[in-house]
Amino acid sequence: MPELVEPTERKRILAFTENNELVRACELRRLGVSGTAIASAVQDGILRKAHRGFYLSQGSSPDMYFELAEISKRYPEYPICLNSALAFYGVTVLLPRAIWIAIPASCWKPQSAKPPVDTVRFREPYYSEGRVTHKIQGVQVTMYSIEKTLADAFRNPKLVRLPVAIESLRSTIEDGLASPLQILRAARKFGALKKMKPYVEALTTYA
Repeated sequence: MPELVEPTERKRILAFTENNELVRACELRRLGVSGTAIASAVQDGILRKAHRGFYLSQGSSPDMYFELAEISKRYPEYPICLNSALAFYGVTVLLPRAIWIAIPASCWKPQSAKPPVDTVRFREPYYSEGRVTHKIQGVQVTMYSIEKTLADAFRNPKLVRLPVAIESLRSTIEDGLASPLQILRAARKFGALKKMKPYVEALTTYA
């Protein structure tokens, strides 16, 4: 005889997904929702399975940044950075094959097969400072500001190719996402002023 789903469990799912497009099975279980209720909600179209342990709410439409939200759900303490942040801000057309996250210098590297992650170890103050949050799929995603991301890109040429960093800088200035002064202040604060200043000056002189 199949296990019955309590009506209150269905109501909890519906209430939680009103403000959360992307949910984890463990979040629902903490609300008292059983695995049977989750499976029933999937069967009835209330939830859609995304990846293992992750579900999309009814009516949600995953965009190109869905994986950023998923990784932030899994590792909320680690900010999105480098190529993934540049892609989010729309200053590069290159979409990385993995989600880039920053971790402390002494931290174990987190593992994720789907979506895959790439990590960079930042010492202080590069790790903790320059963070902002953006809401993606109903998830508060932590990443570095565009100015901080540009400084990180120029400071890590082995991870972000110089042509990509320069084009991202150009797009940031042309699109008005950050002023040259804001960019140079961040470059000084985060150790990239010497590398970035000639490019900022060239882009603004001949603009």
